[in-house]
This record gives sequence, C-alpha cells and structure tokens, in this order.
Amino acid sequence: MNKFFYTLIFFFALSSCSEYQKALKAQGEEATVTKFKMGEALYEEGKFAKANRLFAQIVPNYRGKPQAQKLMFLYSDTFYQMKDYYTAGYQFERFVSSYPKSEKVEYASFLSAKSYYQLSPVYSKDQKETKEAITKLQNFINLFPNSQYVQDANALIKQLDFKLEKKAYEIAKQYNHISDYPASVRSFDNFIFDFPGSKLREDAFFYRLDSAFKLAIRSVEVKRSLQKGLIYLRKQRLETAQEYADTFKKNFTDSKYIEAVNEMDSTITEQLEVYSTKS
Repeated sequence: MNKFFYTLIFFFALSSCSEYQKALKAQGEEATVTKFKMGEALYEEGKFAKANRLFAQIVPNYRGKPQAQKLMFLYSDTFYQMKDYYTAGYQFERFVSSYPKSEKVEYASFLSAKSYYQLSPVYSKDQKETKEAITKLQNFINLFPNSQYVQDANALIKQLDFKLEKKAYEIAKQYNHISDYPASVRSFDNFIFDFPGSKLREDAFFYRLDSAFKLAIRSVEVKRSLQKGLIYLRKQRLETAQEYADTFKKNFTDSKYIEAVNEMDSTITEQLEVYSTKS
C-alpha cells in the first residue's frame, strides 16, 4: 500500500510539473489567464519561485486592466518571499506609486520599507543600507502614523539604530585596543553625544576614561610657556581623566567597572600631587 501511495504522489507531482511547463510555454490571451490562475494557486501553496516566473510573463499583458493591481501585489511579494529584497523593495515602491488608493497600499509600503531592513548588513560592515532602511521605515511611520504596522516598524528601527551604535562603539574601542588613545577619547566623546540612550553608554564612559587615563599616564611631560605661567600638558591630561572618573562614578555608582575606576582615580590623584609643589 505504501509503495502504491508513493507512486501516486510521484505521478501527481510529475503531472503538475508537466502542466506548469506547458503553461510557461503557452501563448495567447487564454494562456495569459491560465498563467494568472496557476500563478495565484502556486503563490497560495508557497511555491513563490514558480509563481514569480508565471507572473513575470504576464505583467505587461495586464497593464491598465482591473486585475493588474492584484497581480502586481502578488508579483512584488514573490520577490520578498524569495528573499530578493532589492527587487522586492523596488517593486513594492512601484505598486504604491501606481495604486495609491489600493487597500493594500499600507501593507505594501510597510513591506517595501521592511525589504530595506532585510538588506541591512552586520554591524561590522558599511552601514549605508542600515541608514537607508531607517529612513524608509521612518517615512512609513510618518505616512501611516495609525497603522497596525507602526509598532513593528519602530521595533525594526530600534534594531537598526543599535547596529549604528555598535559600529561606532566598536570603532572607538578598537582605537583603545591599538593604543591610539587620542582617537579613542574623541570617538567615545562622539558616541556619548550621538547615542545618549544607548545600552552601551556605561561601557563607553568606562573606555573613554580608560583611554584618557592611559594617555595621561604614558605621556612624556611637555611644558608650554604662556603669559600666565607654565602649562603642563601631562597635568592637563590627568585632570581630564579625573573629570571622566568623577563623571563615571556619579552616573554609574553600581557599575561592574567601579573598582577599576576607583583604582584609576586613586592613581590620578597621586600623580597630580606632584604638581602641587611646582610653580
């Protein structure tokens, strides 16, 4: 019985495949209607690649016809379901532009923006697509502020924002790792200013202090003579590091870094005492 059952399935699949191949090769008005119906059925079955091939053949034939709106939405969505997000984003944008009064325009606009989200790379790569996706999603929210998809769009923007945060944070931390402490301090300053609500804020404050501390401690003393007297460059760097330590302790009293911060602060205080005897 099992063998007979599987044989039936095999012949049914073979027959379906044969019908599909015939439909692809068929020409004429009747064939166009058949391709639409078969493509729609394949779409509903989740066979998006096959549906896409049929839709692609008949899109020109339905321009200006009532069925074109439905066809273009299904055609656009096959690209999305096939993970061809570049084409999906473009096709959904065309759909929205062509059918602004469609009941599907809100959903199509969301899927268009979401297609750009899907193109966003990992944080370590260039984030051009990430920034573009944020713009597309924000535009969707601005156009459809009461949409049922706004919550999803905001969640996607939050994920994309974190990629930008992570990218900026890792660049600043890399400067710390390779001992380019001036660049690290500048980068963490920018990070703290650009991402005030980041979950990486505590880490950024710590590594900014760590970079400033190492820069000061490893500095060779340089005196600069000004009208008001001698300026000690190393002392200035120690004072900057101390300011960062005070800021950190004020904002992160229960931090996992607090012991290390206290040690750095103690060392800075000891180093600054040297300058109390200098004129």
